[in-house]
Amino acid sequence: MSQQQPLAVALVSGGLDSMVSAAIAREAGYRLLALSIDYHQRHRIELDAAARVATALRAERHIVLPMDLSAFGGSALTATDIAVPKDGVKPGIPVTYVPARNTIFLSLALGWAEAAGARDLFIGVNALDYSGYPDCRPEFIAAFESLAERATKAGVEGEPFRIRAPLQHMTKADIVREGDRLGLDMGISWSCYDPAPAGEHCGRCDSCRLRAKGFEEAGVADPTVYAVSPGVSARAGRP
Repeated sequence: MSQQQPLAVALVSGGLDSMVSAAIAREAGYRLLALSIDYHQRHRIELDAAARVATALRAERHIVLPMDLSAFGGSALTATDIAVPKDGVKPGIPVTYVPARNTIFLSLALGWAEAAGARDLFIGVNALDYSGYPDCRPEFIAAFESLAERATKAGVEGEPFRIRAPLQHMTKADIVREGDRLGLDMGISWSCYDPAPAGEHCGRCDSCRLRAKGFEEAGVADPTVYAVSPGVSARAGRP
């Protein structure tokens, strides 16, 4: 890509949503800086997927930044004494919510963006088929964009940042269809919160169920290897 093309920082977790979001940025002509956070998550296997995704999308640089949120705990993804739920997607905010995670991640992405001269940040949040997290909502994205304008040298000098959330109003099936349209190898992404001992998706956590549901409803073959097939349980209703 030409150095004349705009630069964007994309949060790349290794999951399907962040992969599709970053691929949309590439299609739009952005040069990519990929940022992944090693927050000592239970499913740190996703960082291997993040490296695969960054390579596949030809990111100019991929940083895996250490940020040990297990020191705080408070989530099934960072505390070993809180189990990952496996009884279906339920209403409300689940115990897999990591306190202020997207606020923390976007703050780090904002810092890199300002340092690198990028003014666009891409994040793969969506507010339809998701797990009820408050930091995936459109009002959160709008509020953070407003904060970025006031909290940075670039912002106060008239160069505002744009928080791009291209999947915001998509269902998981829509996201799968978009990944298929973009020609992505969605099998290199990782969604599971509690990997099986042999390294497969567990097939039972909320994230596995939503992933399987998305592929099924999109009518796209699911390349995911599940330890236990989500089957009809993947049809759990939206939160």
